[in-house]
Amino acid sequence: MADPVVYGPAYSTYARSVLLTLEEKGVAYRLEEVDIFADANKTPEHLARHPFAKVPAFEHDGFALYETGAIMRYVDEAFDGPALQPADAKGRARMAQAIGVIDNYGYPSLIGALVIQRLVTPMLGGECDEAVVAECLPQARTSVEALGAILGDDAYLAGDALSLADLHAAPIFAYATNTAEGAEMIAAQPNMARWWQTMSARESVVKTEPSLG
Repeated sequence: MADPVVYGPAYSTYARSVLLTLEEKGVAYRLEEVDIFADANKTPEHLARHPFAKVPAFEHDGFALYETGAIMRYVDEAFDGPALQPADAKGRARMAQAIGVIDNYGYPSLIGALVIQRLVTPMLGGECDEAVVAECLPQARTSVEALGAILGDDAYLAGDALSLADLHAAPIFAYATNTAEGAEMIAAQPNMARWWQTMSARESVVKTEPSLG
């Protein structure tokens, strides 16, 4: 059986979530870099993998898949290793709720606006748009607060055990904490600050840290 292949840049939060899932399951894999800043996601080859020109895409023994959540669930269910989805209905619902908060509110504000303006735009030679930053902060802050409420006193977002929700969130927090605003709002939520301290030290998170230099 061939190793699964992940198509996407290591710096992508969603590609990294898939890599984290593979790492936590102990699955050997191959990463095929697709540099979205160089429009490699718009080539005919990549569009055949992902018709919406997004990343990541995934292939395993001829089975092609796209959409991060679907890939992560497939990896969890198709391979041996620790279960990354709760066994009980309440735990699975809590995991899905956290992922929904991340996808619908956290990612657009924390990554799509804050991190893009504070970190990516200057790296590419542009200037941060302070108006975009100011506009995104209320939703970003609410997203962190909502995840903190879901977390509560538990170790992880879906309860006592690591789940796909934590692997979905970790790459976003890794970038957000490198902005002053993101670091401040996470520090203001003791539950999330504790969670991030735990997650940032995990071997999978350390191993998949992208090189941006």
